[in-house]
Amino acid sequence: MGDPHFHWYLPTSGDGREVIGALQSAGVIGTASAHRAPSLDYLTLVAKTAEQLGFEAVLTPTGTWCADAWITTAALIPQTSRLKFLVAFRPGLITPTLAAQQAATFAQLSGGRIALNVVTGGDAEEQARFGDRLSKTERYARTDEFLQVIRKAWTGRPSDFSGKYFDVTGAMVLPAPSPVPEVFFGGASEAAREVAAKNVDTYLTWTEPPAAVGELIDDLRARAEKYGRKLTFGIRAHVITRDTHEQAWAEARNLLSRMDPAIIELARARLAQGESEGQRRQLELNADRDNLEVYPGLWAGYGLVRPGAGTALVGSHAEVADLIEQYRAVGVDHFILSGQPHIEEAYWFGEGVLPLVTK
Repeated sequence: MGDPHFHWYLPTSGDGREVIGALQSAGVIGTASAHRAPSLDYLTLVAKTAEQLGFEAVLTPTGTWCADAWITTAALIPQTSRLKFLVAFRPGLITPTLAAQQAATFAQLSGGRIALNVVTGGDAEEQARFGDRLSKTERYARTDEFLQVIRKAWTGRPSDFSGKYFDVTGAMVLPAPSPVPEVFFGGASEAAREVAAKNVDTYLTWTEPPAAVGELIDDLRARAEKYGRKLTFGIRAHVITRDTHEQAWAEARNLLSRMDPAIIELARARLAQGESEGQRRQLELNADRDNLEVYPGLWAGYGLVRPGAGTALVGSHAEVADLIEQYRAVGVDHFILSGQPHIEEAYWFGEGVLPLVTK
Protein backbone atom coordinates (compact mmCIF):
# COMPACT_ATOMS: atom_id res chain seq x y z
CA MET A 1 0.00 0.00 0.00
CA GLY A 2 1.58 3.26 -1.18
CA ASP A 3 1.15 6.75 0.18
CA PRO A 4 -2.35 8.23 -0.15
CA HIS A 5 -3.02 10.97 -2.70
CA PHE A 6 -5.70 13.56 -2.00
CA HIS A 7 -7.20 15.63 -4.81
CA TRP A 8 -9.94 18.25 -4.96
CA TYR A 9 -12.47 19.21 -7.64
CA LEU A 10 -12.75 22.26 -9.89
CA PRO A 11 -16.47 23.20 -10.22
CA THR A 12 -16.49 24.36 -13.84
CA SER A 13 -20.29 24.25 -14.03
CA GLY A 14 -20.60 26.58 -11.04
CA ASP A 15 -20.68 26.28 -7.27
CA GLY A 16 -22.90 27.09 -4.31
CA ARG A 17 -24.25 25.98 -0.96
CA GLU A 18 -26.62 23.45 -2.53
CA VAL A 19 -25.91 20.48 -4.73
CA ILE A 20 -25.89 21.97 -8.23
CA GLY A 21 -29.28 21.54 -9.87
CA ALA A 22 -31.11 20.78 -6.62
CA LEU A 23 -33.22 23.95 -6.61
CA GLN A 24 -35.69 25.29 -9.13
CA SER A 25 -34.29 28.81 -8.74
CA ALA A 26 -30.75 30.14 -8.49
CA GLY A 27 -31.16 30.90 -4.80
CA VAL A 28 -33.51 31.24 -1.86
CA ILE A 29 -34.36 34.77 -0.80
CA GLY A 30 -33.24 35.58 2.73
CA THR A 31 -30.57 32.89 2.93
CA ALA A 32 -26.90 32.63 2.03
CA SER A 33 -27.67 30.77 -1.17
CA ALA A 34 -26.39 32.09 -4.47
CA HIS A 35 -25.05 30.44 -7.58
CA ARG A 36 -21.33 31.07 -7.99
CA ALA A 37 -20.54 31.32 -11.67
CA PRO A 38 -17.40 29.46 -12.83
CA SER A 39 -15.50 32.62 -13.70
CA LEU A 40 -11.73 32.53 -13.96
CA ASP A 41 -11.54 34.60 -10.78
CA TYR A 42 -13.67 32.14 -8.83
CA LEU A 43 -11.99 29.03 -10.18
CA THR A 44 -8.64 30.62 -9.33
CA LEU A 45 -9.83 30.94 -5.73
CA VAL A 46 -10.77 27.24 -5.66
CA ALA A 47 -7.45 26.19 -7.19
CA LYS A 48 -5.41 28.39 -4.85
CA THR A 49 -7.38 27.06 -1.87
CA ALA A 50 -6.68 23.46 -2.89
CA GLU A 51 -2.99 24.23 -3.38
CA GLN A 52 -2.67 26.07 -0.07
CA LEU A 53 -4.31 23.23 1.85
CA GLY A 54 -2.00 20.59 0.38
CA PHE A 55 -4.18 18.82 -2.19
CA GLU A 56 -2.10 17.25 -4.94
CA ALA A 57 -4.36 17.97 -7.91
CA VAL A 58 -7.79 19.18 -8.98
CA LEU A 59 -10.07 17.16 -11.23
CA THR A 60 -11.61 19.24 -13.99
CA PRO A 61 -14.74 17.56 -15.44
CA THR A 62 -15.93 17.34 -19.03
CA GLY A 63 -19.38 17.52 -20.56
CA THR A 64 -22.12 19.75 -21.88
CA TRP A 65 -22.62 21.71 -18.66
CA CYS A 66 -18.93 22.32 -17.89
CA ALA A 67 -16.43 24.82 -19.21
CA ASP A 68 -13.83 23.19 -21.45
CA ALA A 69 -11.31 21.44 -19.22
CA TRP A 70 -8.22 22.04 -21.39
CA ILE A 71 -8.76 25.79 -21.73
CA THR A 72 -9.79 26.29 -18.11
CA THR A 73 -6.84 24.46 -16.61
CA ALA A 74 -4.35 26.08 -18.99
CA ALA A 75 -5.60 29.46 -17.75
CA LEU A 76 -4.90 28.37 -14.19
CA ILE A 77 -1.26 27.35 -14.78
CA PRO A 78 0.16 30.81 -13.95
CA GLN A 79 -2.24 31.21 -11.03
CA THR A 80 -0.71 28.23 -9.20
CA SER A 81 2.76 26.83 -8.61
CA ARG A 82 2.52 23.24 -7.31
CA LEU A 83 -1.03 22.10 -8.00
CA LYS A 84 -1.52 19.47 -10.71
CA PHE A 85 -4.49 19.42 -13.06
CA LEU A 86 -6.37 16.19 -13.71
CA VAL A 87 -7.90 17.07 -17.07
CA ALA A 88 -10.97 15.08 -18.10
CA PHE A 89 -11.68 14.65 -21.80
CA ARG A 90 -13.55 12.38 -24.21
CA PRO A 91 -11.23 10.32 -26.40
CA GLY A 92 -13.53 10.09 -29.41
CA LEU A 93 -13.76 13.82 -30.04
CA ILE A 94 -10.13 14.54 -30.96
CA THR A 95 -7.43 12.39 -32.51
CA PRO A 96 -5.08 10.57 -30.13
CA THR A 97 -1.98 12.22 -31.60
CA LEU A 98 -3.49 15.66 -31.01
CA ALA A 99 -4.42 14.69 -27.44
CA ALA A 100 -0.86 13.48 -26.88
CA GLN A 101 0.45 16.78 -28.22
CA GLN A 102 -1.92 18.84 -26.05
CA ALA A 103 -0.93 16.92 -22.93
CA ALA A 104 2.78 17.21 -23.75
CA THR A 105 2.47 20.94 -24.33
CA PHE A 106 0.57 21.36 -21.08
CA ALA A 107 3.26 19.39 -19.27
CA GLN A 108 6.00 21.56 -20.78
CA LEU A 109 4.27 24.84 -19.93
CA SER A 110 3.26 23.82 -16.41
CA GLY A 111 6.38 21.96 -15.33
CA GLY A 112 4.73 18.55 -15.53
CA ARG A 113 1.58 19.46 -13.64
CA ILE A 114 -0.89 17.40 -15.64
CA ALA A 115 -2.65 14.04 -15.52
CA LEU A 116 -5.40 12.81 -17.83
CA ASN A 117 -8.84 11.51 -16.91
CA VAL A 118 -10.14 9.61 -19.92
CA VAL A 119 -13.97 9.65 -20.06
CA THR A 120 -15.37 7.21 -22.61
CA GLY A 121 -18.95 8.33 -21.93
CA GLY A 122 -21.98 6.36 -20.77
CA ASP A 123 -24.80 8.53 -22.14
CA ALA A 124 -25.71 8.27 -25.82
CA GLU A 125 -27.61 11.58 -25.75
CA GLU A 126 -24.61 13.40 -24.31
CA GLN A 127 -22.29 11.83 -26.89
CA ALA A 128 -24.64 12.76 -29.72
CA ARG A 129 -24.34 16.45 -28.80
CA PHE A 130 -20.73 16.18 -29.84
CA GLY A 131 -21.45 14.20 -32.99
CA ASP A 132 -20.48 10.83 -31.55
CA ARG A 133 -23.01 8.11 -32.36
CA LEU A 134 -21.04 4.95 -31.64
CA SER A 135 -22.56 2.34 -29.36
CA LYS A 136 -21.23 1.95 -25.83
CA THR A 137 -19.27 -1.19 -26.79
CA GLU A 138 -17.77 0.61 -29.79
CA ARG A 139 -16.81 3.62 -27.67
CA TYR A 140 -14.76 1.43 -25.34
CA ALA A 141 -13.12 -0.35 -28.28
CA ARG A 142 -12.19 3.06 -29.68
CA THR A 143 -10.82 4.14 -26.28
CA ASP A 144 -8.61 1.03 -26.26
CA GLU A 145 -7.09 2.04 -29.61
CA PHE A 146 -6.86 5.70 -28.58
CA LEU A 147 -4.78 4.90 -25.51
CA GLN A 148 -2.46 2.65 -27.47
CA VAL A 149 -1.75 5.46 -29.94
CA ILE A 150 -1.25 8.11 -27.28
CA ARG A 151 1.21 5.93 -25.37
CA LYS A 152 3.27 5.34 -28.50
CA ALA A 153 3.24 9.03 -29.43
CA TRP A 154 4.61 9.95 -26.01
CA THR A 155 7.75 7.87 -26.61
CA GLY A 156 9.00 10.55 -29.01
CA ARG A 157 9.70 7.95 -31.68
CA PRO A 158 7.61 7.72 -34.87
CA SER A 159 5.08 4.93 -34.62
CA ASP A 160 2.34 3.50 -36.79
CA PHE A 161 -1.03 2.13 -35.75
CA SER A 162 -3.80 0.66 -37.84
CA GLY A 163 -7.06 -0.25 -36.15
CA LYS A 164 -10.78 -0.05 -36.71
CA TYR A 165 -11.08 3.53 -35.43
CA PHE A 166 -7.61 5.05 -35.88
CA ASP A 167 -5.04 4.71 -38.64
CA VAL A 168 -1.92 6.80 -38.02
CA THR A 169 1.54 6.83 -39.58
CA GLY A 170 4.61 8.19 -37.83
CA ALA A 171 2.70 9.48 -34.81
CA MET A 172 4.95 11.17 -32.27
CA VAL A 173 5.22 14.14 -29.94
CA LEU A 174 8.37 16.24 -29.66
CA PRO A 175 9.67 16.90 -27.16
CA ALA A 176 8.39 13.75 -25.53
CA PRO A 177 6.93 14.46 -22.07
CA SER A 178 9.09 13.35 -19.17
CA PRO A 179 7.64 12.06 -16.99
CA VAL A 180 4.74 10.80 -19.07
CA PRO A 181 1.38 12.12 -17.77
CA GLU A 182 -0.48 9.66 -15.56
CA VAL A 183 -3.68 8.30 -17.10
CA PHE A 184 -6.81 7.93 -14.94
CA PHE A 185 -9.88 6.10 -16.21
CA GLY A 186 -13.19 4.84 -14.84
CA GLY A 187 -15.93 2.45 -15.88
CA ALA A 188 -17.63 -0.50 -14.25
CA SER A 189 -18.77 -2.46 -17.31
CA GLU A 190 -16.95 -5.50 -18.61
CA ALA A 191 -15.60 -3.58 -21.60
CA ALA A 192 -14.41 -0.71 -19.40
CA ARG A 193 -12.57 -3.02 -17.02
CA GLU A 194 -10.65 -4.61 -19.87
CA VAL A 195 -9.64 -1.22 -21.29
CA ALA A 196 -8.41 -0.18 -17.85
CA ALA A 197 -6.48 -3.38 -17.27
CA LYS A 198 -4.62 -3.04 -20.58
CA ASN A 199 -3.92 0.68 -20.78
CA VAL A 200 -4.25 2.97 -17.77
CA ASP A 201 -2.29 3.85 -14.65
CA THR A 202 -5.08 4.52 -12.16
CA TYR A 203 -8.56 3.01 -12.19
CA LEU A 204 -11.24 5.27 -10.73
CA THR A 205 -14.62 4.29 -9.36
CA TRP A 206 -17.50 6.20 -7.85
CA THR A 207 -17.65 5.49 -4.16
CA GLU A 208 -19.63 2.53 -2.85
CA PRO A 209 -19.25 0.74 0.52
CA PRO A 210 -15.63 -0.40 1.04
CA ALA A 211 -16.35 -4.08 0.41
CA ALA A 212 -17.92 -3.33 -3.00
CA VAL A 213 -14.98 -1.10 -3.93
CA GLY A 214 -12.63 -3.86 -2.80
CA GLU A 215 -14.35 -6.35 -5.10
CA LEU A 216 -13.86 -4.01 -8.07
CA ILE A 217 -10.21 -3.51 -7.17
CA ASP A 218 -9.58 -7.25 -6.82
CA ASP A 219 -11.15 -7.84 -10.23
CA LEU A 220 -9.15 -5.07 -11.94
CA ARG A 221 -5.93 -6.15 -10.25
CA ALA A 222 -6.38 -9.71 -11.55
CA ARG A 223 -7.19 -8.48 -15.06
CA ALA A 224 -4.13 -6.22 -15.12
CA GLU A 225 -1.89 -9.07 -14.02
CA LYS A 226 -2.96 -11.01 -17.14
CA TYR A 227 -1.32 -8.25 -19.18
CA GLY A 228 1.74 -8.08 -16.96
CA ARG A 229 0.66 -4.74 -15.51
CA LYS A 230 -0.08 -3.17 -12.13
CA LEU A 231 -2.66 -0.48 -11.45
CA THR A 232 -3.28 1.99 -8.68
CA PHE A 233 -6.85 2.74 -7.64
CA GLY A 234 -8.92 5.76 -6.71
CA ILE A 235 -12.40 6.81 -5.66
CA ARG A 236 -14.41 9.91 -6.52
CA ALA A 237 -16.60 11.13 -3.64
CA HIS A 238 -18.03 14.19 -1.95
CA VAL A 239 -17.25 14.96 1.67
CA ILE A 240 -19.04 16.61 4.59
CA THR A 241 -16.73 16.76 7.59
CA ARG A 242 -17.20 18.84 10.74
CA ASP A 243 -15.84 19.06 14.27
CA THR A 244 -18.57 16.71 15.50
CA HIS A 245 -20.65 13.85 14.12
CA GLU A 246 -23.84 15.80 14.80
CA GLN A 247 -22.71 18.89 12.89
CA ALA A 248 -21.75 16.88 9.82
CA TRP A 249 -25.02 15.00 9.62
CA ALA A 250 -26.98 18.19 10.25
CA GLU A 251 -25.32 19.60 7.11
CA ALA A 252 -26.24 16.47 5.13
CA ARG A 253 -29.86 16.86 6.25
CA ASN A 254 -29.72 20.54 5.28
CA LEU A 255 -28.55 19.67 1.76
CA LEU A 256 -31.34 17.12 1.46
CA SER A 257 -34.00 19.57 2.70
CA ARG A 258 -33.05 21.99 -0.09
CA MET A 259 -33.47 19.44 -2.87
CA ASP A 260 -36.67 20.13 -4.78
CA PRO A 261 -38.74 16.87 -4.88
CA ALA A 262 -39.70 17.60 -8.49
CA ILE A 263 -36.03 17.90 -9.43
CA ILE A 264 -35.30 14.60 -7.69
CA GLU A 265 -37.94 12.83 -9.76
CA LEU A 266 -36.74 14.37 -13.01
CA ALA A 267 -33.11 13.57 -12.24
CA ARG A 268 -33.73 9.94 -11.33
CA ALA A 269 -35.82 9.37 -14.45
CA ARG A 270 -33.14 10.95 -16.61
CA LEU A 271 -30.26 9.08 -15.00
CA ALA A 272 -32.07 5.74 -15.27
CA GLN A 273 -32.03 6.10 -19.08
CA GLY A 274 -28.24 6.23 -19.28
CA GLU A 275 -25.96 3.41 -20.40
CA SER A 276 -23.41 3.71 -17.59
CA GLU A 277 -23.00 0.67 -15.36
CA GLY A 278 -21.39 2.87 -12.70
CA GLN A 279 -24.38 5.23 -12.79
CA ARG A 280 -26.75 2.29 -12.38
CA ARG A 281 -24.82 1.22 -9.29
CA GLN A 282 -25.02 4.76 -7.87
CA LEU A 283 -28.80 4.86 -8.41
CA GLU A 284 -29.18 1.59 -6.52
CA LEU A 285 -27.53 3.20 -3.49
CA ASN A 286 -30.15 5.96 -3.22
CA ALA A 287 -33.21 3.90 -4.16
CA ASP A 288 -34.48 4.05 -0.55
CA ARG A 289 -34.75 7.76 0.27
CA ASP A 290 -35.52 6.96 3.89
CA ASN A 291 -32.20 5.15 4.27
CA LEU A 292 -29.54 7.17 2.48
CA GLU A 293 -26.73 6.18 4.85
CA VAL A 294 -25.80 3.09 2.85
CA TYR A 295 -22.79 2.29 5.03
CA PRO A 296 -21.64 3.91 8.29
CA GLY A 297 -20.50 7.38 7.22
CA LEU A 298 -21.39 6.96 3.53
CA TRP A 299 -24.38 9.07 2.43
CA ALA A 300 -26.05 8.62 -0.98
CA GLY A 301 -27.95 11.92 -1.00
CA TYR A 302 -25.91 13.63 -3.70
CA GLY A 303 -26.99 11.07 -6.27
CA LEU A 304 -30.63 12.06 -5.91
CA VAL A 305 -30.10 15.09 -8.14
CA ARG A 306 -26.68 14.92 -9.79
CA PRO A 307 -25.11 12.47 -12.24
CA GLY A 308 -21.78 10.80 -11.60
CA ALA A 309 -20.44 10.60 -8.08
CA GLY A 310 -23.50 10.32 -5.84
CA THR A 311 -22.12 9.57 -2.40
CA ALA A 312 -20.41 11.55 0.35
CA LEU A 313 -18.14 10.69 3.26
CA VAL A 314 -19.94 12.21 6.25
CA GLY A 315 -18.93 12.54 9.88
CA SER A 316 -16.54 14.10 12.33
CA HIS A 317 -12.98 14.56 11.14
CA ALA A 318 -11.90 11.42 12.97
CA GLU A 319 -14.83 9.42 11.53
CA VAL A 320 -14.08 10.53 7.97
CA ALA A 321 -10.40 9.72 8.50
CA ASP A 322 -11.38 6.25 9.72
CA LEU A 323 -13.56 5.69 6.65
CA ILE A 324 -10.67 6.75 4.42
CA GLU A 325 -8.49 4.16 6.16
CA GLN A 326 -11.13 1.51 5.40
CA TYR A 327 -10.88 2.37 1.72
CA ARG A 328 -7.09 2.37 1.98
CA ALA A 329 -7.29 -1.15 3.42
CA VAL A 330 -9.05 -2.47 0.28
CA GLY A 331 -6.49 -0.86 -2.04
CA VAL A 332 -7.53 2.76 -2.67
CA ASP A 333 -4.61 5.19 -3.09
CA HIS A 334 -6.27 8.21 -4.72
CA PHE A 335 -9.15 10.20 -3.21
CA ILE A 336 -10.78 12.79 -5.48
CA LEU A 337 -13.07 14.81 -3.23
CA SER A 338 -15.49 17.72 -3.46
CA GLY A 339 -18.04 19.51 -1.28
CA GLN A 340 -20.55 22.34 -1.09
CA PRO A 341 -19.26 24.98 -1.52
CA HIS A 342 -15.87 23.89 -2.80
CA ILE A 343 -13.81 26.54 -1.05
CA GLU A 344 -15.42 26.20 2.39
CA GLU A 345 -15.57 22.39 2.35
CA ALA A 346 -11.95 22.20 1.22
CA TYR A 347 -10.99 24.03 4.40
CA TRP A 348 -13.07 21.71 6.60
CA PHE A 349 -11.32 18.69 5.08
CA GLY A 350 -7.89 20.26 4.73
CA GLU A 351 -7.74 21.50 8.31
CA GLY A 352 -9.74 18.72 9.94
CA VAL A 353 -9.00 15.48 8.11
CA LEU A 354 -5.75 15.83 6.14
CA PRO A 355 -3.60 16.06 9.29
CA LEU A 356 -5.11 12.76 10.46
CA VAL A 357 -4.55 10.82 7.23
CA THR A 358 -1.14 12.16 6.14
CA LYS A 359 0.76 11.70 9.42
